[in-house]
Amino acid sequence: MNFPFYIAKRYIFSRSKNNAINIINYIASMGIIVGTMALFVVLSVFSGLKVFSLSFTNEIDPDLKMTSTLGKSFFISAQQEQDLKKINGVASYTKIIEERVLFIFKDKQHVTYLKGVDSLYPVVNDIKRKLFNGQWLKPDSYQVVIGYGIAQDFSMGILDFENPLQIFAPKPGKGAIENPEEAFNKTDVLPVGIYSISEDLDSKYVFADLGLTQELLMYKPNQISGIEFHLKENADENAVKAQLEKIFNNKITLKNRAQLNESLYKMLNTENIAVYLIFTLVIIVALFNLIGALIMMILDKKGNLKTLFNLGTEINNLRKIFLLQGTLLSIFGGIIGLALGIILVILQQQYELIMITPTLAYPVVFTLENVLIVMGTIVSLGFIASLIASSRVSKKLLD
Repeated sequence: MNFPFYIAKRYIFSRSKNNAINIINYIASMGIIVGTMALFVVLSVFSGLKVFSLSFTNEIDPDLKMTSTLGKSFFISAQQEQDLKKINGVASYTKIIEERVLFIFKDKQHVTYLKGVDSLYPVVNDIKRKLFNGQWLKPDSYQVVIGYGIAQDFSMGILDFENPLQIFAPKPGKGAIENPEEAFNKTDVLPVGIYSISEDLDSKYVFADLGLTQELLMYKPNQISGIEFHLKENADENAVKAQLEKIFNNKITLKNRAQLNESLYKMLNTENIAVYLIFTLVIIVALFNLIGALIMMILDKKGNLKTLFNLGTEINNLRKIFLLQGTLLSIFGGIIGLALGIILVILQQQYELIMITPTLAYPVVFTLENVLIVMGTIVSLGFIASLIASSRVSKKLLD
């Protein structure tokens, strides 16, 4: 067995004659265990919050969204639709139109997005599961589905035949407008459902039939503003993108869920990194106890070290003893802290011990990535702390 490793292992599991040193060692070990547990729990909580936050956008965002790079709309031919159906990896797709329009209900006004969708939209996006009240709109009808936020702003219910929702869309064209009333296309629609996803999304979209939206915006029957795709489970996203770019002659922009919510992903990742750095700083402070404990151990074992030195042991090997001792303490403390952290996370997942609201438990997610991050951090910082402490062993000290 390696000589420094053997001595380091003996020093870890044997008690010192000096009780103060034993207490310092216990404090250092507890600091590592608690720091590791805290870091893992916090990373698991932020992973849970990330999944929870993204769950809202994932309900309405497709796996892949295609728009034109040349303008707000484009034309899709029958041949291109046939080619879309042949793409490997695409489970289904839906044609959409998005345009900001003016909504008027009684004496209230609201400007937001009218989203025209075809009959396959509920297949690509599981929007029906988010209906708060009513039903999904029927194809080729003047029905719409509104968000809960819009319904609150308008004090509106569903199936109000006496008070229809009015939509005003600007007519395409150039030049000065002589008569403002002629500048807009107008239609009356009937809200038949209310969806509820998140505060932002509930005030963003009003869903209507694709044909109605084309008529209102004066689009051609084959003119749309985008296509949303639902990919198969193990589909190669890059391969699908390459085939789509070939079909549409590289005149399209393709975005996945992360790219559609780039600012949200960036904010969540930044918060995660900031919390990791803060708790890493806490662990660094805790590892000062490890440095102090190792230095005290060096002074306590000074006589033994001098004997080993006189017997021919090199200074580097004497330093290795305490380098290995500190690293092993970090590994053992990290494993125990991780085990406690994993138990806490699993208990929260199974039994919902901590609640945000009476019906919503604090979200946590157990991931192997967090385990590796925490263990790598503890071992790396423990090694550096041990290296600093072990450098105190020198010939001058022994003399």
